[in-house]
Amino acid sequence: MLFYSTLLVGLALASSVSAAASPTVYVEPTVPTGTPIAGDYGGALRPQIHFSPPRDFMNDPNGMFVDANGVYHLYYQYNPTDIVAGNQHWGHATSKDLYHWENQPIAIFPGAKGEGIFSGSAVIDVNNTSGFFPDQEDGVVAIYTLNTEKEETQEIAYSKDGGYTFTKYSKNPVISINSTQFRDPKVIWYAETKKWVMVVSYAQEFVIGIFTSPDLKDWTHASNFSHHGLFGLQYECPNLVALPILKNVSIDSPLDATNFASTDIYVLTISINPGAPLGGSITEYFPGNFNGTHFTPVDDGARIADFGKDNYAGQFFYGIPSTSPQVSIAWASNWQYSQIVPTGPLENYRSSMSLPRQNVLANTTRGPYNLVSLPYDLSPLYTSKASLANTTTANASLLYDYSSTVPSGALYFSIEVSDIPLANTTGTANFTFLSSVTGESIRGGFYFGGDTPFFINRGYIRGFDNPFFTDKFSTNNLINTDTQKFKLEGVIDRSILEVFLDNGLRSATTTFFAEGSLDTVIISTGDLNPGVKVSAEVWGLKSTWASQANANGTVEGNITTHAEASQKIKRANFAHLKF
Repeated sequence: MLFYSTLLVGLALASSVSAAASPTVYVEPTVPTGTPIAGDYGGALRPQIHFSPPRDFMNDPNGMFVDANGVYHLYYQYNPTDIVAGNQHWGHATSKDLYHWENQPIAIFPGAKGEGIFSGSAVIDVNNTSGFFPDQEDGVVAIYTLNTEKEETQEIAYSKDGGYTFTKYSKNPVISINSTQFRDPKVIWYAETKKWVMVVSYAQEFVIGIFTSPDLKDWTHASNFSHHGLFGLQYECPNLVALPILKNVSIDSPLDATNFASTDIYVLTISINPGAPLGGSITEYFPGNFNGTHFTPVDDGARIADFGKDNYAGQFFYGIPSTSPQVSIAWASNWQYSQIVPTGPLENYRSSMSLPRQNVLANTTRGPYNLVSLPYDLSPLYTSKASLANTTTANASLLYDYSSTVPSGALYFSIEVSDIPLANTTGTANFTFLSSVTGESIRGGFYFGGDTPFFINRGYIRGFDNPFFTDKFSTNNLINTDTQKFKLEGVIDRSILEVFLDNGLRSATTTFFAEGSLDTVIISTGDLNPGVKVSAEVWGLKSTWASQANANGTVEGNITTHAEASQKIKRANFAHLKF
């Protein structure tokens, strides 16, 4: 009964809340304002194509949106004063290609000592529903949780310069229910009702609340989605997004627009922490139908978004048309060990984000409405026009030393096996990345027989050991009987590995912390049936941070003005968001 009683109180407060909190900003002496925080991105463990903070501790991605100029904005939970969580701000970075990120000044600060700006989202108020932007179409409103010792409330802040600086709403909070476990609002525009829709977590009651608003200020409770899927010990960081459905996931270019069905379906994601099957934190998702106020799942299944242990609190960019693949980024860590991994003392930062991923849905033989996730186009990062190494020989090995040819230490690799028999199938396809100096390695592989399992093993890496740092992961991936093919794609980036099976039907994110730099890759197949074909390739990836470093190796960041951001606003890019 606790939930329902607090909900009634919350509805009353949400409708009558007035000028309670002032739009103040509390800044600690060591935290810079109006200028980016500088960082050293040259460390041996520092990813070179993934986003990571300039220094100190980062966790959930927040407020992600793409503006009319095609600039992607990534905000994130950030403690600019320590290498552990706490003192939460919204850090900020921008990119035009989702790989080359520019660190911007901190975007949103706490209002007083002891407060935290917790997770949330951001939208572009094209129609000026809020009244904050009478003379512009690119006003940005951030919706976030204000955390204090006494309560978690939902607040808003608005930006007239395209999301670079924010002013807190003078009548915050916009929703208050007198709860310390009420957080992580994600807001979308629902065109059919011309209203904003918020999903927000009643964390320890295992409830996702759905609220609606005409103006981002006044919110009405519409419904609840409760007690579905894996519970863990609390629900966090919900997302609600419409995804296209593929006609055929097995073709060579599944994300081609001609391969999208005429309808799309909504997906509600929920992150749970702690209590995930592998321990700590994980994200689950529910495909379903949404009518503007109520979400109804298509079935009772709980689907896991990533079978590794380092993918949490993923968020989808606001502003991408629902007819296109939706782009997401997740936090590449796990709360069981995120605050003790060795990058803190060794390189003065902790955590990175996942690769940007393009997401759609696909129906498969045993899995309706599977989330398909593939890396955003990596080809602009290739170090050469041709692959660095390749083979088409079955039941053989390819070994490549990239210590002198790929300074970034980042690689994309793929293995495609075709003409696989549908009966009496045998064989394996494996990869290993190793250090020729220390002998450490991270490896993975697929078994074509039996129940066709795939595994990842980070247990041969020695730079970090912890009882909760699970070292082996696996999933099962059925052979496609129509194509008789199997495809593995992966990206390794100094201290993070991401793999994608069969055009993204399965994916995993795994961090690792080696004592010696990995410098050699081995791709091998063995015991494959006669007539089975193999094609494997290895591509180098350029660092997206090295070119930003000054003579001392420091990345200073950037200060973007509204004039620069608005130089060539493409109004047509806002068409799908307008009345």
